[in-house]
Amino acid sequence: MGNRSSVTIGLEAVSVQVDDAGSPRRILGPVSLELTERVIAVVGANGSGKSTLLRLIAGLVEPTSGEVTFSPQVPRTGFIFANPQAQLIMPVVGEDIEFSLKDSVTDRAERRRRAAVILESVGLGDRRDSSVYQLSSGERQKVALAGVLAAEPELVLADEPTTLLDLRAATEFQQRLMRLEVPLLIATHDLDFAAGAERVLVFDNGQVVADDEPAAAIAHYRRLALREAGS
Repeated sequence: MGNRSSVTIGLEAVSVQVDDAGSPRRILGPVSLELTERVIAVVGANGSGKSTLLRLIAGLVEPTSGEVTFSPQVPRTGFIFANPQAQLIMPVVGEDIEFSLKDSVTDRAERRRRAAVILESVGLGDRRDSSVYQLSSGERQKVALAGVLAAEPELVLADEPTTLLDLRAATEFQQRLMRLEVPLLIATHDLDFAAGAERVLVFDNGQVVADDEPAAAIAHYRRLALREAGS
């Protein structure tokens, strides 16, 4: 994907509220962060705000208050969901990647060639003509990643991308993500995965309760989880 790119993500007193039976309920914030590291992991319990943070940065959720900024410019952003079916559009693997290339590559033959190269890069060169419904969960997630790579992103956000994968497929997919040459922000329950990041954010009840290097942040999260389990 070329040279490593650099993106600075800024959040200034950002909050997100939702309507809960006619009453506003805050699900994130206020959060103020400056994110500059190439690989950042976000951990926390279900409902803690991890996914909301990623969707906010991706522009899939609007802040109720505060501001999200990017430097040097708003990056092309790829989003990987926990369930790849949420982003696979076409029924055939190669067609799905070609669809992702449609806006940037007008020539059909060139789209087909590029799709083949991208699929080869994620280990699916022999699956171009396969139905997406015949693939394993690990293969579907790699197709989703290939679709993201087709758009040449400058930032990749991954929301619990290995939740549906077995250990072997999860390990392989994690390694592929870590080799990307663009900034990567991962929300995950896999603490071994998070330990490979440069920085770890711990969320609880919509707030950042720890922000540190991986060992210290993960230790904080373990203490938090055990305390809540015993309460």
